Amino acid sequence: MLALLGFLTILVFLALILTKKVSVIVSLILVPVIFALIGGFGLEMGEFMLEGIKGVAPTGIMLGFAILYFGVMNNAGLFDPVISRVLRTVKGDPLKIVVGTVIIAMLAHLDGSGASTFLITIPALLPLYDKLGLSRIVLAGMVALGAGVMNLLPWGGPTARAATALGLDTSDIFNPVIPAMIAGIVWVLFVAVWIGRKERKRLGITDVQYDFHAELTNEEKAMRRPKLFWFNLVLTIVTIVALVKVWLPLPIIFIIAFAIAVVVNYPKPDDQMEQVRSQAVGMITVVSIIFAAGIFTGILSGTGMITEMANALVSFIPSESGGFMSVIVAVTGMPLSLLFTPDAYYFGVLPIISETAAAYGVVPAHIGSAAILGQMTTGFPLSPLTASTFLLIGLAGVELADHQKFIFKWAFGTTIVMTIVAIITGAIL
Repeated sequence: MLALLGFLTILVFLALILTKKVSVIVSLILVPVIFALIGGFGLEMGEFMLEGIKGVAPTGIMLGFAILYFGVMNNAGLFDPVISRVLRTVKGDPLKIVVGTVIIAMLAHLDGSGASTFLITIPALLPLYDKLGLSRIVLAGMVALGAGVMNLLPWGGPTARAATALGLDTSDIFNPVIPAMIAGIVWVLFVAVWIGRKERKRLGITDVQYDFHAELTNEEKAMRRPKLFWFNLVLTIVTIVALVKVWLPLPIIFIIAFAIAVVVNYPKPDDQMEQVRSQAVGMITVVSIIFAAGIFTGILSGTGMITEMANALVSFIPSESGGFMSVIVAVTGMPLSLLFTPDAYYFGVLPIISETAAAYGVVPAHIGSAAILGQMTTGFPLSPLTASTFLLIGLAGVELADHQKFIFKWAFGTTIVMTIVAIITGAIL
């Protein structure tokens, strides 16, 4: 009975969000509540929900302040010198421009937001691409590859969702795959060189100069703090090192880093609050989903639905393949980005996979690490289920089908490379 209720909860949840009948937040809250009531857990449900919320609270706080911190860094112009230098260096060489595009996209995606990455990179680079005759498909594809591999970062959506769904700390999932992520970055740069050489052969090299700062609005220029570049750079490096080394709990690191960043860059209280307001929509959206997910996972776990679903699935999985479930999860994650939204996969599917894999001795952290090697990381910038994909292709002026046809094999290749390294280093086995 519990297994059936659990599967129905997942199916109704997936159906509602895939058909866009209701919002993700509403689905995460009401669907498990309804099925918990059907299962007779009305009196205990509040406790289950509260426990779930407590479990995701650190992740929600971390994500909220990560968005605020990197929002301040972007507004202060931390990434501007790098972007400008890259653009000055590439000049009119298509090879250098394509490689530079990937580098800029990876730097811009340090905030973990696909939307902000695309809003920074595409408008800044599109005039240069058009001036030289470079393909807009290449622009969209290279930005997608750069953003995709960087989306593994602990404060990015997939890793935070995986940690939330499995009841783990983000460092448990992310730190083991750092070597794999580095390999993925190297692969993406290799792809950029490969495609850039083709564009150079097609177009040749043109003598042209491009001014990034000319593309900024007056409001954006007013928020820049070029004199504080080195301070912001050191603060960001220290923050990232502290996150990886877990010197303090991850939420605390971002809270402190944000407070330091905003008071140094914007000393006036009104300016500080304006920085908060400028990131409010993105912050509230992400944090709300995380806490709603806490209710979802709290009910599924507290009622025992997840355990019973896993037990039911064990009987259908050949025993000889059970020990390799983390590899299967890693390889299938990227293609499944085209079928499942991040919330549907991480909150609806991953917990069941994890519980099932546990029966074969595969620890949850390995399943979580495997999932982030492709599911809505390398796969998010070409998934029709994420709004940021349409922002990307809309800004670049390309069709989704053309974008997917061009970049799918390269994005999937990123996942395969990272999976191989993860297996070698023991991150997912």
